Amino acid sequence: MKDYYYFLGISHDASEEDIKKVYRKLSLKYHPDKNDNDDFFAERFREIQEAYETLSDKARRKTYDQNLESHQKSFRYNIPPAIKTFTANKIHAKKGEEIIINWQTSNADVVKVLPFGLEKAYGERIFKITEFKDGKFQLLLHVTNSLLHKTVVQGITITEVFENDTEKFKSSVEEFFKPQPRTRMNRMGQPKIVALIWGVIILAAAIYFIIKSL
Repeated sequence: MKDYYYFLGISHDASEEDIKKVYRKLSLKYHPDKNDNDDFFAERFREIQEAYETLSDKARRKTYDQNLESHQKSFRYNIPPAIKTFTANKIHAKKGEEIIINWQTSNADVVKVLPFGLEKAYGERIFKITEFKDGKFQLLLHVTNSLLHKTVVQGITITEVFENDTEKFKSSVEEFFKPQPRTRMNRMGQPKIVALIWGVIILAAAIYFIIKSL
């Protein structure tokens, strides 16, 4: 059974105002129109819509809460969660190539496969990798027993395969000029090439002043 409170990242005693506020924020973040109609964001957006429609209606929320409580009691909450299997049909792939992953878990009421989101306790997903990061694509299976507050995590790393050296060189160049995630050291999210240029300038200046002082 889907945990709508988990979908929205709110507590079970959240107020109507809290639900509306979180819904607005998440629906803007995951709306397909703002994410190039990416399948992951589209699916996440549908989950958020589904959760909001249920929890924002008092009668539906009351019925849902009763069913959720009954469902949770049926779980063997005194046993830690476990991952029985988590496999991919290939760990080396080209960009755009189809990947199939399978998983099976036990004693868990919350199961996530990242970067996709919430999933059933067991299943299969077929997808295509459209973007690698530094030649790798990371999959993580999170399995949680929320009553025991215990989580088990297992990962799969798929490495990028190139058609030829030219394609590999092109990918490396694109990565060099691509904007980076914003961090404390890189607040503007500038590409790696900018950091390299600044490094060269600073090094040249340092060498100049050392020579000048001799």
